[in-house]
Amino acid sequence: MAATGTLPLPFSLSISRPKRSRPSFSRTSSRRNYQRPLVFAVSEEKASEEGGQKASFRPFGFVTDNPSSRSAIQLPEVPAEDGNVGQMLYRIEDKGREYGSYVKAGKFRWFVRETGSSKTQRGTIIFVHGAPTQSYSYRVVMAQMADLGFHCFAPDWIGFGFSDKPQPGYGFSYIEEEFHEAFDNLLEALCISSPVILVIQGFLVGSYGLTWALKNPSRVSKITILNSPLTVSSSIPGLFQKLRIPLFGEFTCQNAVMAERFIEAGSPYVLKLEKADIYRLPYLSSSGPGFALLEAARKADFNGVLSRVAMGFSEGRWDKPILLAWGVADKYLPLSIAEEFQKGNPDIISIKALEGAGHMPQEDWPEKVVDALRYFLL
Repeated sequence: MAATGTLPLPFSLSISRPKRSRPSFSRTSSRRNYQRPLVFAVSEEKASEEGGQKASFRPFGFVTDNPSSRSAIQLPEVPAEDGNVGQMLYRIEDKGREYGSYVKAGKFRWFVRETGSSKTQRGTIIFVHGAPTQSYSYRVVMAQMADLGFHCFAPDWIGFGFSDKPQPGYGFSYIEEEFHEAFDNLLEALCISSPVILVIQGFLVGSYGLTWALKNPSRVSKITILNSPLTVSSSIPGLFQKLRIPLFGEFTCQNAVMAERFIEAGSPYVLKLEKADIYRLPYLSSSGPGFALLEAARKADFNGVLSRVAMGFSEGRWDKPILLAWGVADKYLPLSIAEEFQKGNPDIISIKALEGAGHMPQEDWPEKVVDALRYFLL
């Protein structure tokens, strides 16, 4: 197994839920997400600054001064009474592994979620996540699709979630071709030989799922795309732009709340704390995921990949059915991206708009994703 980085985090936070009455839920917030109450501790430096004294230098102040991080981290009213990062890791380290186990494929160990049976006649679905998240987002959808008779797999890409996170240059360089090769090794290890149904969502490694399909059309029967960049008109979120800036990218990639804030920024909802815990867990437990994301983002040719995706799935080049199940409340990728992509191959590509869902519809409103898949696949 390749070496992985486990540098200590450059800061320590005390994180807990404040002792408050249970928040009231509206019909909308019952979608498993809600706006949670927050309590913010004022630092000594900030207090002295407000008192007219010069504040001391805080090189890692971006963790709590950044509005995105502030709205995701819950600082206790009395820090001494609550746990630190190590205690929080102990509390959540065994969570978030529903339906999952480890699979050795080639040089690396993948964490793969599986539901259903290989004896099913409905077919095999592989759910592909995007950056900076993990396969955890598909847990509800894949459970329900197994109930409909499908054999489902949802792996964490190498460098993400609970899969191996090799140091760049030690057997894995986080380039597109290596992700494709690793994915081929995984399918072989899972004994998947017949054409599969792909469900793909998200940026960067999500796009690599699409370019893998273009290289292997005979291994794909149908594709469902959930809110992914599909044309050069697709905007690149600020997270990936920051990661590509020297030095600033190194700070950004070690922000433990990066994944949950990325999800929330593209959604009309705020994650429940127990869900946010899982998305933050890999980034809290090791520096490896952050540096893997940093390397992948810096080596990605975003425009080149999107050009190949738009052209590769266009009329006359691709003839397998494609469904765009699109969360219309996505703050990164509007429905117009899906409509533009469909115009390139209107007889093959169809659109199902998912009202009320954002950038990750499988997390925001999994029932609507299941309904769209049922309509498309059955």
